[in-house]
Amino acid sequence: MNFLTPQIVQTALEVGLIYGLVALSLFISFSILDICDLSTDGCYTLGCAVGAVVTIAGHPVLALFASVAAGICSGYITALLQTKFGVQSILAGIIVNTGLYTINLAVMGFSSNLPIFGTDTVFTLVKGISGAAWWQEWSSLIFLALILALVVLFIKWFLGTRLGLSIRATGDSPAMVRASSINPQFTVTVGLCFANAMTGLAGSLIGQYNKTSDINLGTGMVTIALASLIIGETISRKSGNMLWRISCVVLGSCLYRFIISIALRLKVPTEAFKLVSAIIVAIACAAPAAKDQIALQRKKAAAMREHRKMAEEEAK
Repeated sequence: MNFLTPQIVQTALEVGLIYGLVALSLFISFSILDICDLSTDGCYTLGCAVGAVVTIAGHPVLALFASVAAGICSGYITALLQTKFGVQSILAGIIVNTGLYTINLAVMGFSSNLPIFGTDTVFTLVKGISGAAWWQEWSSLIFLALILALVVLFIKWFLGTRLGLSIRATGDSPAMVRASSINPQFTVTVGLCFANAMTGLAGSLIGQYNKTSDINLGTGMVTIALASLIIGETISRKSGNMLWRISCVVLGSCLYRFIISIALRLKVPTEAFKLVSAIIVAIACAAPAAKDQIALQRKKAAAMREHRKMAEEEAK
C-alpha cells in the first residue's frame, strides 16, 4: 500500500512538469524543425547555473528571466553554426555542448557545485503567499502546473502565427519555404532560440527546486527529454490537434518520472537509470510499429480462418 505514497506521486509530478519544459524544447527542435539539437545537456546546466547565481544575489524571479536569456544565447550560437557556417546540426550541438561545460563552470565561479541555501527561491516566495496547510503542501505543484499551462498555451498560439507556421513549414520542407520567399535560416534561428529558452527556464526551476546547481546536472538530459517526447507522441499519435500534441508531451514527461519513481521503489541502482531511460525510449519508439505488426498478424489470422471456413463449406 505504501509502494507509491502521495509524497512520491507529488514529487514525480513536480519534477515531471519541470522536465516537461525540456521535452517541449525537443518538441520544437526535433518534431517541428526536424533538427537534432544535442546542446540540450549544456543549455540545461547553463540555465541552472545562471539561475543559481542570480538567485543567490537575491533575485529569484529575475533568475528565471536571466536563465531564459541564457538559453536564447545558447540556441542562437547553435543556430549560427548551422545556418551561417554550414555545420551539421548534430555536430553544432556537440560543439556548443562541449563549450558550455567551461562556460557553466565560469558562471559558477569555477566550482563544480553551487548551493542555494539560506536565500529565497520562487518556490519559497509562492509558498509564502498563504499560510494555509494545503497551500504549504501543494504550492510548488500548483505553481509549476500554472507555468506549464501558460507555456503550452503560448506554444499553441505561437505555432499558429505567421512566424510559427513558417517554422513548421521549414521543418517539413525547407525548399518550399525558400521558394515562398521565407528565409529558412531566420526561422531555424528563431525556433532554436525559442526551444533553448525553455531548456534554460527548466534549468533555473530545477536549480531553485533542489536548491543547488551542479556541473553534471544536465548529463543525459537529452535522453530524458527524448524519452518524454516519444512517450507523449505515442499517446497523441501525432494528432492534427496541436494543443493535444503539446499537452501529451508534458504528460509523457510526467509518466517518465512515474516510471523512474517506480524504479526507485524497486531499488533499481542509480547507475542503471541511463539503461532504464534507453529501454523506455526503445519501447516507446517501437510501440507504434509493434502495434501495426500485431494488427497485421490479426488480419492475417482472420483471413486464414475465413479461408479455411470457405474451404470446409466447399468440401461439404
